[in-house]
Amino acid sequence: MSDFGIGVTGVVILFALLALRVPVAFAMFAVGFVGIAILNSLNAAMVSMASESFTLASSPELVVVPLFILMGNVATETGMSRKLYDAAYAMIGSVRGGLASATIIGCGGFAALSGSSVASALTMGKVSLGEMERFGYDPRLSTGAVAAGGTLGILIPPSTGFVIYAILTQESIGRLFLAGVFPGLLLLLMFVLTATILCWINPAMGPAGPRTSVNEKLRAMMGALPILSVIVLTIGGIYTGIFSPVEASAVGAGLIIIIGLLARTLTLNAFWTAAKSSVTTTATVMLILIAAHMINPFLALSHIPQELGQFLTELSLPPMVILALILCCYLILGCFLEGFAMLVLTMPIFFPIIQQLGFDPIWFGVLVVLTLEMGLISPPVGVNVFIVKSVAPHVPLGTIFRGVMPFWFAMIITLILLVVFPQISLLLPNTMIN
Repeated sequence: MSDFGIGVTGVVILFALLALRVPVAFAMFAVGFVGIAILNSLNAAMVSMASESFTLASSPELVVVPLFILMGNVATETGMSRKLYDAAYAMIGSVRGGLASATIIGCGGFAALSGSSVASALTMGKVSLGEMERFGYDPRLSTGAVAAGGTLGILIPPSTGFVIYAILTQESIGRLFLAGVFPGLLLLLMFVLTATILCWINPAMGPAGPRTSVNEKLRAMMGALPILSVIVLTIGGIYTGIFSPVEASAVGAGLIIIIGLLARTLTLNAFWTAAKSSVTTTATVMLILIAAHMINPFLALSHIPQELGQFLTELSLPPMVILALILCCYLILGCFLEGFAMLVLTMPIFFPIIQQLGFDPIWFGVLVVLTLEMGLISPPVGVNVFIVKSVAPHVPLGTIFRGVMPFWFAMIITLILLVVFPQISLLLPNTMIN
């Protein structure tokens, strides 16, 4: 069998293992190790496994992962995430559909603390679903807003998705974080607009909430001010060049801990819970990254990226058509694969093609991360949908999926806008102070 045939066989086996519910990291380890042993030697496979594990584990750039995760977990344990929702609730909760919009804005704010879509959906679901149910919101709108709003966690920086993309492609984490700011805000606005339109078409979906006085609005905003200040400081510090992404993660985590201590909401037990959760999530990310660096050499030895790139070149298709085909592949794969698994599996194949076509890798990173977001609410996997189901067990799964579909189409529109207008993504990274 040729090297290419062995590579294709390995990919098929990998997908079969994933279909059998083998953990992503272990499946990639197995296929990558055996593939390298067959195409090169057993000694090369052993050396690759040892060297890649040590190199990644000692990489200083990856410090941003545990620190930003810790920042989000401490914010959750101390109730700071609730303050973000309360501020949005006070400002717009009294308008029709306002509680759904407040939930989406709260998800966006929490996303800028945690970088996790699942954590955003879970936290805001616990905070907001009861309120929306109390005021008679249609379950489709309430659950759809939480599931869709949670996806902002992987696009609005700091984003674990951008960190993994940067490690896989050797791109700048700081530039990717900045590239996600405007697309993240655009998507947030599109979600709010979607909720507003749904309530305009059918007012019964989202009745108006209680009115709040000016003093109540001010108190809510003052409660969220420390958290918003940390967000602005970390992202602004990266943009102005005051902080590197690693330094920004340390500053952000440190400030959140100090705020929790000063407010007397961060107890030793709460910190221990946040730390344990951060360690678990970090270990999962590290395993996936190390496994990805086992599968990448196997794919390179099998010449799959080169063969695919040559095939697409021979088709003589316009570059934008090839880009559209790649994004469609991500949309289809997102219906069946978990986002990070999809990223590490496809990037060794698609990224060389993107480089050959001359597309900006930072811009492509934003497009890929957005399509990964869409997978979080796409049936049948839709991780965020199942997270919301766990928070609202009385709501049928089909109702939640129907509720997220308008937001899914809003993401399609946002993706098209980002493809047509690349400067939405590239303005900040291209003007950042180095």
